[in-house]
Amino acid sequence: MTTTSSRPAATIGVPAELPGAPLLTVVVLCFGGLVAALTQTMVIPIQGELGQLLGTTEANASWVVTVTLVAGAIAMPIAGRLGDLFGKQRVLAISAGLLVLGSLVCALSSTLVPMLAGRLLQGLAMGFIPVGIALMREVTPPRLTATGIAAMSATLGVGGAIGLPLSAWIVQDFSWHALFWVSTVLAAVVALAVVVLVPHVRDAVPGRFDAVGAIGLAVGLVALLVAVSKGNEWGWAHGRTIGLAIAGVVVLLAWGSYELRVSDPLCDLRVSARRPVLLTNVAAVAIGFGMMAQAIVVPRLLLTPVETGYGLGQTLLATGLWLAPGGLVMMAFSPVSGRLIGLLGARITLMIGGTVLGLGYLFAVFLTDAPWQLMVANGITSAGVGIGYAAMPTLILESVPLAEAGSAVGINGLMRSIGTSVSAAVMVAILTATTVDLGGHALPSAEAFRICFIVGAVAAFLGVFLAALVPRRRTA
Repeated sequence: MTTTSSRPAATIGVPAELPGAPLLTVVVLCFGGLVAALTQTMVIPIQGELGQLLGTTEANASWVVTVTLVAGAIAMPIAGRLGDLFGKQRVLAISAGLLVLGSLVCALSSTLVPMLAGRLLQGLAMGFIPVGIALMREVTPPRLTATGIAAMSATLGVGGAIGLPLSAWIVQDFSWHALFWVSTVLAAVVALAVVVLVPHVRDAVPGRFDAVGAIGLAVGLVALLVAVSKGNEWGWAHGRTIGLAIAGVVVLLAWGSYELRVSDPLCDLRVSARRPVLLTNVAAVAIGFGMMAQAIVVPRLLLTPVETGYGLGQTLLATGLWLAPGGLVMMAFSPVSGRLIGLLGARITLMIGGTVLGLGYLFAVFLTDAPWQLMVANGITSAGVGIGYAAMPTLILESVPLAEAGSAVGINGLMRSIGTSVSAAVMVAILTATTVDLGGHALPSAEAFRICFIVGAVAAFLGVFLAALVPRRRTA
């Protein structure tokens, strides 16, 4: 089906002489994506103490995590569209600037409101990742494109994987404010590198920014994702949870109707409805669900006291160190994914990634008696995430016009974020449904952990099934 956009065909121009080798550009973009993703999980080591540190209630302090996740989900498709309209390098620089400002505000904050403002800005900087992925296709030679996209895509998982041990070490040996000073310095390095080293490609296309569509998408996603994120805390049957969920769905349906009628939509839903794009995005929800499940369940099991009979009694720092190899595995498998995409295609590579992810969960169902066993299981699931995350943007980019690359990759990132948000809510619900009492504290039972691993495996294999339905790409 043809698109409704009246926008003329884009003419994408690459400078005759790029200011830096393509490999250097890939390194800068991947480092920027890594730093942006790192900020999403950096407060986890102090999450239980945030209420006391900020002089507020624990319920209010939980918004410090929620606001960043929701803002990141909203920023991805909007930043992608802005990159298509105004130039991707320019949007990357703005996203890096938001990360610097947000990190600095957090570093200077000791109360809730400024901390939330800073975390909101950090979340908005997540638009860096889909825009960087879309730019890869324009500034790298064909031999490097698949590997570059794979590495950039993997930063979504790698940043979260290395964030926990790094943050735990910083908090243990320094102050909690040091977390944000470190991210401020890293973000400043990213901003400078983007301005100086990333090519200023003439890739802006004619058109106008759909402000109404952006507002509608933001309102609908905020309502829906807040309901999902807070459902366990408020209660799934609570009027506030149900009301926000219904409002989010209604707004998103109205937004979809509007997007189909506007001449320059924020997201061209007719392109998104094409079978390869639609199935890849639905598979992204399943793979994102599987990725987040291990990020929640494995640390919880490592931290559970040994007195329960199944807990492993690790400290926060030790837990981070047991999980750190997973981040390295994820990064190591990014170039492997690039090679697989070149040899087998992105569709088969995505199926391989989902299969490896599911096998990692099945391993964890039966082997959880020692930290090293969970480390191995986490390494297997991380390999699956590294392979699968890298393949999805390639599938998207193969099926959309170049002028809509940023927006399309942003939507794919949004679908992954929806998967992780739903996974977080489901995993917490399972872990709190069946508990054991230890000294007056309710802890998840061994059966609850096993159920979580099984659910994660089911989600991963569902992603494999959906990827199998993606049409094979026709070659000339």
